Amino acid sequence: MHRLKKIRGIKKMKNRKILIAGNWKMNKNNEETRTFFSQLKKSLKKTSCDIIFCVPFLDIKTSLEETKDCDIKISAQNCHFKEKGAYTGEISVGMLKEVGVDFVLLGHSERRQYFNETDYSVNLKIKAALKEGLCVIFCVGETLDQRKNDVTDETIAIQLKKGLKSVSKEEILNVVVAYEPVWAIGTGENASSSQAQDVCKKIRNVLAKIYDEETAEKISILYGGSMKPENCEELLKQEDIDGGLIGGASLSVEDFSSIVEKAESL
Repeated sequence: MHRLKKIRGIKKMKNRKILIAGNWKMNKNNEETRTFFSQLKKSLKKTSCDIIFCVPFLDIKTSLEETKDCDIKISAQNCHFKEKGAYTGEISVGMLKEVGVDFVLLGHSERRQYFNETDYSVNLKIKAALKEGLCVIFCVGETLDQRKNDVTDETIAIQLKKGLKSVSKEEILNVVVAYEPVWAIGTGENASSSQAQDVCKKIRNVLAKIYDEETAEKISILYGGSMKPENCEELLKQEDIDGGLIGGASLSVEDFSSIVEKAESL
């Protein structure tokens, strides 16, 4: 059984359950991690949303220990596509499996921007992760220049087609796609609900062309890019937005809990 099938349920009007994923980036030490999850579990108690946290490598073990008694899933923020070798500083998929994570975040714009990741290298990582049974949160998105030059649709389509090259129809069911407009990440700016819906709908259309419409309808698409308590409801109401990839707001128990609670009310 696919791991994503185990956590997916029914969302009103869709056969996709709301998924709220937090991306801590390079934040929180182990003590802060323990405190965060202790407070979060008290705040949320029980939720109908699926929740995933993408945490730094050194916080994975502590995160897994702190969430073993609840339904929160833990994700790594990156992996290497080779099983082992002379790749100083890298972490293999096998290492992630050994420690116990079920998910890995791949293709984030910061990895592309600061660490020179390409569609080709992201594809290698996606295939390596899926081959070993991990689920993938696959990020795509355009820069401000690309949006201004009216090549958003083309940019997203290329990232999807190249990133998912040789990923089978069965494997794609273990992939969540996250649309993150690069110009809205960490800037306090965010795409309007209509802008976000427009791109997410086009993402689903591209997935339908790569696979088929039935398969595309099963794939969860998240919006990432300064989603916060103030704007999450309007974004999550959109037909093709199935959740959020939360950056800064995921570092605060109060803010993250508020997003989850508002998502549950939809």
